[in-house]
Amino acid sequence: MRKLTKRLMICAALLGAYGTVAAPAGASAAVMQQGIQSADVLDLQERLSSIGFMNAGSTGYYGKATEQAVRSFQKQFGLKIDGIAGPETISVLKKKAPINQTSLNQLAKAIHGEARGESFEGQVAVGAVILNRVQSDAFPDSITEVILQPRQFTAVDDGQYNLAPDETAIKAAKSALNGWDPSGGALYYYNPEIATSEWSKERPAIKQIGNHLFTN
Repeated sequence: MRKLTKRLMICAALLGAYGTVAAPAGASAAVMQQGIQSADVLDLQERLSSIGFMNAGSTGYYGKATEQAVRSFQKQFGLKIDGIAGPETISVLKKKAPINQTSLNQLAKAIHGEARGESFEGQVAVGAVILNRVQSDAFPDSITEVILQPRQFTAVDDGQYNLAPDETAIKAAKSALNGWDPSGGALYYYNPEIATSEWSKERPAIKQIGNHLFTN
């Protein structure tokens, strides 16, 4: 899967939850098309994947792979073939595909395991780091693969990832998916009070939110 360019990622971060690239948190997008990043897009991708129309990993970003999957779905079910997930396409998809929020739940679990006790902004920032990694050529191509990549997240290694996420973590995951990136585009973070890795400490610092220092 082709990754987003840094320019697109910067635009998404600047526009944030109130911009044209990302839908506001909690909102239900009436129309989804290429260039949008949101929790609704993630749900769309999960549904398309569950019935075999999308093989690429779920990212929450509506790119070329998602557009092609939508076109294939529209063709299969006699809908207007335009690659845009409008009300009619979404309505038919919801009838054909079971609800599947695997990636959203995994993102919320990672946030809960890594950052519960942090401020809401700090939790969103951890979620944003995971999404930034999905779009980076240095990491895997889907939310699931990034989270489960060996030795990357303490919560996965020590089992805290398996805890049920609370409502705050779920809201933080949706906010990150909807474009809010308090981390400033970071790919890494650590707690400087307890970190022992010199490699982590040598990374260029971006900002600190609560106990976590976000770096690149």
